[in-house]
Amino acid sequence: MNNSPLTQWHEMLESQDISQLDQIIDAKCVFHSPIVFKPQEGQRLTVMYLMAAFQMFMEAEYFRYIKEIVQDQNAALEFNAEIDGILIDGIDLITWNKAGKIIEFKVMIRPLKAIDLIKERMLAQLSNMSTFDKLKLNGRVIWDKLKS
Repeated sequence: MNNSPLTQWHEMLESQDISQLDQIIDAKCVFHSPIVFKPQEGQRLTVMYLMAAFQMFMEAEYFRYIKEIVQDQNAALEFNAEIDGILIDGIDLITWNKAGKIIEFKVMIRPLKAIDLIKERMLAQLSNMSTFDKLKLNGRVIWDKLKS
C-alpha cells in the first residue's frame, strides 16, 4: 500500500474532518455514483459528491467499513450503514495512481430501497451545501487552472 491514499481516507473518516479531501483526489478523477447515470469527471465534482455523502453518512445511525480488499493500486471497501431504519450495503471501489492520488471512485449500493433513500438524501445534501462550500470548490478549480 505504498503511496496509498487509503490511510488518509480512513483517518479523515475517523476524525470526521474531510477538509483535506482534495489533497488525495486527482484533478482528473472520475466519480461513479449509484444515483447518477453519467460518470462525474474532475476533482471538483468528486469532492462535492464525497462531501455530500460524508455529511449524509455522518447523520446515519451508523456507518462502518466491514471488509477491505487491496491489490496494487486498487481497493474494494465494503460498508454497512443504517439510515431511517433502512439497512444499506455498499462497496467503494477506489483506484489511485503512483503519486497516491485517487483517479477513480465508484460507489455501489443495495438494496433498491436503500438506493432510493440515498438519492433523496444526496439531493438534499447537495442542495443544502453552503454557498461558501460551493465557492471553495469553484475557487479550487480556478486556482488549479491558474497554476497550470
